[in-house]
Amino acid sequence: MFKLIRLELRKSKFTFLKGVLIADLAILGFMILIAFTGMDEGDFGTYGDLFQGVSVFVKAIYIIFASVLISKLVIDEYKNNTITVLFMYPVPRKMLMAAKLIIVFLFTFFTIWLSNIVISGILAGIGYFLPDLIEGTLTMDVVMTYSMQAGMDALYAAGIGLIPLYFGMRRKSVPATIVSAVLIVMLISSGFGNGSFRMGDLLGISVGLALAGVAVAYFSIRNIEHQDVS
Repeated sequence: MFKLIRLELRKSKFTFLKGVLIADLAILGFMILIAFTGMDEGDFGTYGDLFQGVSVFVKAIYIIFASVLISKLVIDEYKNNTITVLFMYPVPRKMLMAAKLIIVFLFTFFTIWLSNIVISGILAGIGYFLPDLIEGTLTMDVVMTYSMQAGMDALYAAGIGLIPLYFGMRRKSVPATIVSAVLIVMLISSGFGNGSFRMGDLLGISVGLALAGVAVAYFSIRNIEHQDVS
């Protein structure tokens, strides 16, 4: 499986790392802008509020990133009919498709986890040198709690990022794949009422959607050996 993943990365000319850097810089700049412009209003009353804001933006960006990656690795192959050539290799179709989806899952997990840690760390450093920017004190308890939460959020989001595969495969449509990801992000990230509640904050919703994404991946490859790909 590792060799298949490596070959898939080489074949698809994986060039998303530059996009990751640009996205992280954009999120960092936006969060700094919010922190400075909202200093008097106390938009970030605590470091916990700051870290939660980072998490919301990072998950939203990279769930959509996952849909773009699904489009590149899977949907485009079907749309351009190059999947038939791929399936001529003396390797089970299930393994080939599983390798593609593992790439999507791991990419989403690691980019969300690392982006959360790096961006939050930079903002915490800025808050240390500018104590008026963020109220409260950054304690080790807050750091440990957030680090664990960042890992769990990344795991849930990696599963959620597989859901657009279902919509893309129905019509072999790249737009449907990406639009469905945007709608999912709007559903779990948009605030309700005074903006303090988000559906994505509910553990049951996050776990349920993550499991739905894993189920989509499973059923997409379960009977692929007998499917007509023409």
